Amino acid sequence: MPDDFLIARNPDEESTLPFLVRIPLGPNGIVIKAKDTWPRTSKVYCHRAEAWPADAEVIERVPTRVCTSRGASIELVLDRGKENRSQFVLTRAKGRPVIFWQTARTAKQARPNVRLPTARPAMSEAADLEVLVDSRERYAWRFSHQQVVTIPRHLAVGDYAVEVDGAVVAAVERKSLEDLVSSLLGGKLRYALAELSGIPRAAVVVEERYSRIFSLTYARPVVVADAIAECHARHPSVPIIFAETRALAQEWTFRFLAAARHEVTLEGAAAGEFDAMTPAGPVPPAPEPAPRRTKRPADPTGRPDTATVRAWAVGQGFDVADRGRLRPEVWAAWEAARHEAAHHDLLSAGRD
Repeated sequence: MPDDFLIARNPDEESTLPFLVRIPLGPNGIVIKAKDTWPRTSKVYCHRAEAWPADAEVIERVPTRVCTSRGASIELVLDRGKENRSQFVLTRAKGRPVIFWQTARTAKQARPNVRLPTARPAMSEAADLEVLVDSRERYAWRFSHQQVVTIPRHLAVGDYAVEVDGAVVAAVERKSLEDLVSSLLGGKLRYALAELSGIPRAAVVVEERYSRIFSLTYARPVVVADAIAECHARHPSVPIIFAETRALAQEWTFRFLAAARHEVTLEGAAAGEFDAMTPAGPVPPAPEPAPRRTKRPADPTGRPDTATVRAWAVGQGFDVADRGRLRPEVWAAWEAARHEAAHHDLLSAGRD
């Protein structure tokens, strides 16, 4: 029986579970795919894997003190000071087997002490809200607790959207924390935010709490936090919402899409009423533009303006500033040059 608890990177790049975990139980151990390397702030979703790959990229190896099976759970105690006690719970969800990796702390915090409302939004219509769901969305939200009709469709941007008169007026991009970090550090999210900013109402919803960022081990927390702040500053019309859990993220999205559709509909109605109140007829002529400022008249003594003398001084090799007054010696040199030129013209006229 293997003695060490192993964590490696999942070689399957298409999997949404980026890590492999080998539990030292049984002759060859139990291999599962996991969403994270340890249940620090919330339960970690896991799923059985076929086998431990021969060329696995091991990122953590910890000796095991206790690993026993108790009914539908596996108790694990590692030989280290911190993050040493955890439990794998085998259960079923929607008819298929799933595994949750938890600690005593995350088991208590897994379900926030809230009860989601089932009432319609105050601004919604009597009919159920029609939400477009991107056909490429994996494990899409069903909005089973809300008054929603989901319509699968290929969306150019966002994962969930609503329409008004055939045009998408609000969209939500859904992210897990791992997907958010990956798209942030890879630069993909910046392009998605640029596309979302072209829609009247848009947002990014993360199925995790913001504090979870600062316990990341596979990425520097400060880099992720800076990237999120940069995205907020660059695209202020597309907020990134941390909704703590999948259920809360779904609830927020439902009410946001309903409110956004209502606001866009009101704006369209107000614009139509304004057009109806505008009297028909020729468009009044635009007001004449204000006269431009004219240059100050030339000095009656024949002395040119400062810009002219400055340009002459530059051509003569004087060191002059681009702005401000000219030095007295520059003016004196220009006066001397002017008198010399006038004297030369007078002599030339006498010879003629």
